[in-house]
This record gives sequence, structure tokens and C-alpha cells, in this order.
Amino acid sequence: MMNVVLTGAAGFLGSHLADELLENGMFVIGIDDLSTGSLENIQHLMDNPNFVFKNQDVRTPYVFDCDAILNFACPASPIQYQADPIKTIETNFLGVRNALRLAVRTGAIVIQASTSEIYGDPTISPQKENYWGNVNPIGIRSCYDEGKRVAETLCYDYMRQENVDVRVARLFNTYGPRMAVEDGRVVSNFIVQALRNENLTIYGAGTQTRSFCYVDDLVQGILKLLQLPTRMSEPINLGNPNEFTMLELADIVRQESNSNSELIMELLPSDDPQQRCPDISKARELLDWSPTVELREGISRTVKYFKMVI
Repeated sequence: MMNVVLTGAAGFLGSHLADELLENGMFVIGIDDLSTGSLENIQHLMDNPNFVFKNQDVRTPYVFDCDAILNFACPASPIQYQADPIKTIETNFLGVRNALRLAVRTGAIVIQASTSEIYGDPTISPQKENYWGNVNPIGIRSCYDEGKRVAETLCYDYMRQENVDVRVARLFNTYGPRMAVEDGRVVSNFIVQALRNENLTIYGAGTQTRSFCYVDDLVQGILKLLQLPTRMSEPINLGNPNEFTMLELADIVRQESNSNSELIMELLPSDDPQQRCPDISKARELLDWSPTVELREGISRTVKYFKMVI
């Protein structure tokens, strides 16, 4: 049985990963300080003999016997990561450093949850893994963007210097059930506003694009990355290559929510990217992975979840 340390286990994405790892016969040690995660996301796992939860900040070192470390601990929405930017960048750097140090001791594989945010406001599209990005290093989003970038740097330094098996996944706009009501990301914002028959808030002209990946698809990609028999020397994009404007997303959400909400336009936040779309050629080739859940179906499933929690 593979022993897996999963940081950020009580978060939206982490809790779905915990489900999938356990389903695949692994023993999961979940770590989370519950600053943005919720025990409700993993309450159904507490009686599982193959799941152990530890309430801990990943900035503090931890020691477990393990075969793999999945480092998913970090606030992921602008509202969350800008609330305490110093903690955010420390969580990125110290969190991955502690994971990598444990991997040196145990020989564990490390999967680092990176992000499409490392591409900043891209000047090319779709974004390939060899694109270095267009990031403001001192802006209000930098605690997250640069935190993830330096975490990638540390991963590959540990790979070269300490021979750690690191696998960096750049995740693109994941959504689905268990997102927090006040998460602050566009999918949850739109759905909550639509279900409450409030105006949907569009920032800028609504022509900026994102590529939305349903959580079940993303989790399968992470699992395939963990089970890959060979090492990887470069990051890999995991996301849905289908691109939608904010206006298109708003229309789908209103239709799937049966909502009469109208749109209101507000100023675009500082450093908000105009375009985001992954090139997933590498994931298709190396992992035999590509998303299967179309946006309308994923939104429908997510709406059903939010109807139960708001």
C-alpha cells in the first residue's frame, strides 16, 4: 500500500484528491491548518482506517513515513491569498521546502501543485510549458504568482542537487463541488449570485478568457502523474483547453441556474490576466490524459452542489 502525505487535504481540490487516493487503495495522511479548508470537506473520511488527519500549518516541518507527498496547501483564490499575502508566499516557499526535505529523507515522490498563474498575463496563447510568463513581481497578485514560481524553482533545485523525484503540475482554473461559498473565484461567484438572484459581477468588459477544468478531470490527471513510472524533468499543464469569455460563462451559469440575474460591469482588478488557455499536448502524450467533462455539464453539477449549501 502506498503511503501518501497530502497537504491542503481539507480544501476544495485536496478533499477530492483524498477521495481518489483512498479509492485507489492508498493510505492518506491529510495535513491542513483549516485557514481556507474545511473539515466538512473531509468529514466523510474520518472513519476510514486508511485516512489520518493532522491539523498543521505546512510552514512547520512534519515527518511521516511516506512514498509520495502531494503538496496542495495554499490559498488559491485572489480574495484568500491577498488577505494575508505574507503568509501566502511563506506557505508556497516553506511548504514546498518542508515537503522536499521530507522527500530527501524518505525517497518519496513530490507532486507540487503549481498554477497557470505563473504565466501571468500571457503574451502567447495557448500557453506551453516552455513559456516563461509575463508576471508582475511586485503586484497584489505576486504573493501567489511569485510564490508558485519560486516553489517550482526549489523543486528543480532539489531534483538536481538532491535527486528528488519532483513532478510539477500547472493547474488551470479548476472548479466543482466543495468550492467555498465565499471562495471568490469566478465560477463560484457567478453560481452563488445566480442562485440568490443577485446581479452577476463582470470585471472589465467580460471579454477576458479562462479555461475551466472540472475537478473530477483534474484529479484523474494528478493520479496519472503520480502513477507515471518515469521521472519528469519539466512541469506539465493540466487543464481544459476549451476557452470561454466571462460573458459566455455568465450565460451558461444563468441558464443552468434558471436565474434571471442581470450583469453588472465593474473595473478590472490590477494584473488580472486577459487570456488563459493551456496547451496540454504533453499531458496527452505522457499521461494519456485529457478532460472529458464539458463546461455546461460541469456547471450543472456544481450548481446542484451549491443549491444544497446556500
